[in-house]
Amino acid sequence: MPRSGDFKEALANTSAAKGQYTPEDLYLRGSQLLADSYRHGVTSMRAFIEVDVATEFKTIDVAVKLKTDFAHLIRVQICIFAQDPIFSGYYGSGNRMLLIGALDKYAADIEALGTTPYVEANEDAAVKNIDFAIQTAMERHLFLDFHLDYHLDTPQEPAPGALLETVLNHLIDHKWTERASKDKQAVAIGHCTRLTTMESSVTSAIVRLITDNNLPVHFVGLPTSDLYMMGRPKASIDDGPSKPHSRLRGTMQIPSMIKEWGLNGCLGVNNVGNSFTPSGDGDPLQLASWGVLLYHAGTEADAQLLYECVSERARRAIGLGSEEEPPETAHNSQESTHNVPVPGLLIRNVGYVEVPGKSGLEHDKIRVPARQKLSIKDVVWDPPSLRHVLR
Repeated sequence: MPRSGDFKEALANTSAAKGQYTPEDLYLRGSQLLADSYRHGVTSMRAFIEVDVATEFKTIDVAVKLKTDFAHLIRVQICIFAQDPIFSGYYGSGNRMLLIGALDKYAADIEALGTTPYVEANEDAAVKNIDFAIQTAMERHLFLDFHLDYHLDTPQEPAPGALLETVLNHLIDHKWTERASKDKQAVAIGHCTRLTTMESSVTSAIVRLITDNNLPVHFVGLPTSDLYMMGRPKASIDDGPSKPHSRLRGTMQIPSMIKEWGLNGCLGVNNVGNSFTPSGDGDPLQLASWGVLLYHAGTEADAQLLYECVSERARRAIGLGSEEEPPETAHNSQESTHNVPVPGLLIRNVGYVEVPGKSGLEHDKIRVPARQKLSIKDVVWDPPSLRHVLR
């Protein structure tokens, strides 16, 4: 259980928990997440599966079974994920060998490779991590997913763009857009909270680097984890007056990055019920609703964009196009007359909300007309509980 709730503790708790994993527990928690996700209206997801010396292949074994068992409900895209160092530390080489072994053994089920270069012990190891991920993804025809720059520090050295700029330059150097599989081009970049501390001249250079080279990069805001982990007051006040109640939001401003910079972006649920994100149940619509407040995004157009960020833009970030799943059930569904795309989400309205009357008797209930959800704006501002996935 979290005590301080900080990033260092979350990493330590996660490492300790891995030693207690059992296939039964992993399957239970995974199936709970998938069932809740389906209830919320999720039709596809990228599932990050950590493989290292602590988990070995227990996690990926269970992930493949869950993917199969829930295939009729959710398109699960498995991303094998190196959360721990793979080029530094006592277990680095062992973690890397297990990762490669899993890529060999489960090649038919793995569609993406993810790493966290910022956990490496030094910059040289982080660069090796990045190069390994890019080269491996190209060789094995995988999507690529980096978790980067998960801090709010503002040092000007080594490079103003930190690891984000390194990743972009290495994608260019490796000729990603030419050599990566045409159907596996999308590169997701998650967290990257340091972007929020950069000067506009630095961010402008990063935007130009992406757009001038047509890099298929998608920034994935993960606000549920970011808000919990980032922006905590410093333990020391050496760098100025103490402001314990001044907390940076510490998460990428995805709507602004889309509208003002013209970049690809979306929102995602990063963790559910662990030391990085103790609360929440992984509801994408609730995430979009929080975005209204978090991003000061209160217009009707903002609501449309936030909905896109947890639906079609999120699908594009993991390389899934809207045309991937054919409307094979449309003719058989009685609800296809509602013009809901297949697969899609049907929202239901109730006519009244009933509450007990003064007597508490059944016939004495008070019936109040329910607020009706008639547009995307209504769904984002007040996420409904009655949802049904059409397939």
